[in-house]
Amino acid sequence: MSRPLIAIVGRPNVGKSTLFNRLTGTRKAIVGDEPGITRDRIYGEVEWCGKVFTLVDTGGIIPDEDALIPANIFKQAKQAITSAEMIIWVVDAREGLTPLDEEIFAFLREIGKPVLIAANKSESKKVEEAAAEFYRFALPIFPVSAEHGAGMGELLDFIVQNLNLKDEEQNEEASSIKVAIIGRPNVGKSSILNRLLGEERVIVSPIPGTTRDAVDTQIQFDNQKFLLIDTAGIRRKGKTTQVAEKLSVIMAKKALQRADIAFLVIDGVEGVTNLDASIAGYALEAGCSIIIVVNKWDAVKEKNAQIFEQRIRQQMKFLDWAPIITVSALTGQRINKLLPLAIKANQGRNLRIPTAKLNKFFEKHVAQPRGLIASPTKIPSSHAPSGLKVQYITQAATSPPLFVLFTSGSKEEKLHFSYLRYIENRLRDEFDFFATPIKLKEKHKKQKRL
Repeated sequence: MSRPLIAIVGRPNVGKSTLFNRLTGTRKAIVGDEPGITRDRIYGEVEWCGKVFTLVDTGGIIPDEDALIPANIFKQAKQAITSAEMIIWVVDAREGLTPLDEEIFAFLREIGKPVLIAANKSESKKVEEAAAEFYRFALPIFPVSAEHGAGMGELLDFIVQNLNLKDEEQNEEASSIKVAIIGRPNVGKSSILNRLLGEERVIVSPIPGTTRDAVDTQIQFDNQKFLLIDTAGIRRKGKTTQVAEKLSVIMAKKALQRADIAFLVIDGVEGVTNLDASIAGYALEAGCSIIIVVNKWDAVKEKNAQIFEQRIRQQMKFLDWAPIITVSALTGQRINKLLPLAIKANQGRNLRIPTAKLNKFFEKHVAQPRGLIASPTKIPSSHAPSGLKVQYITQAATSPPLFVLFTSGSKEEKLHFSYLRYIENRLRDEFDFFATPIKLKEKHKKQKRL
């Protein structure tokens, strides 16, 4: 269901991201005292009195067309304003009217769309009265405090009364496959996203660390909705000196927590690194299905995909089940294969094995007279606690798949990790858990007393 879009605009450091977080009830946008932290468009949903609309946060408008990042920030803000039905212009009530505010008003007046002013930082009556100078623009003004939540009700009441909002019928995000695009800085994550979208949705530049926020975008492909999450490049701990960069790492990890699938982007020219493996570990820890995307393949001189895959498998032995695809965001090579792979991965992570089939699997690969652990994997008997036996298996969850192994013996006795690996491999052989981690949990089954 299409929802009205409202854009938040304003000069840097007036509290746009704080207002965005307050209205959406999230922490999607990074907040800090450093000007220019928000660079891309960040989207969120706002619900008020049973009505729902989409809110987009934009970077602070900076009148410096010569600098690459500020010019791109303005371009992103302009695209958001063009798409919006209403604009929230955030000003600083404490600082009052500035020459840049005058320039922004002139720009908004030419756009010709409904505009309301959120006079932020109006924590006191004195500051609220100081905001009166903005009335000269003849626009609706709402003194608010995004940090403390004051004035939000009046602001939201005005919005829902002046937009053609319908009651929310369904949660579009819940029906979408959530895909996080992750990787270290400057491997081409934003370029891949822009290729998937067919437009310049996020800022792309050769400057490492351009993306700082986790940016959400909804698209539809082959009758399937996707929520694409472009994340900031995750740096090595010793190299995250600025507060915003440290927050970007936290935000990227949070993005993985709400993602179903992770596109792990690797630089084909530089090759796989230890940091790539660490980032993959974050995705695995979050329970994401993982597709390894080797970008910049057009620039690789020795295009031997088999050798490159061997290097990746050697560096990431724990991801031997993750598919690898070589692409080029620059030329578009094989980009059209990414979303079909995500659909297949989503099917794999939501696969539930019928009880009858799981029982057959148990009889074929697990059930043994005694000494279960040593036999199938040829593990020395010293690794097999006396009397420990897997009595049956059940699937407890999907997304990702979780199997519970009920064992005999005492609580202190555990199955050898090699035997757990054996069971996982057999599950992958028998069933199509494409690109998906499998979790195995041991549970001691109490013996019945006679």
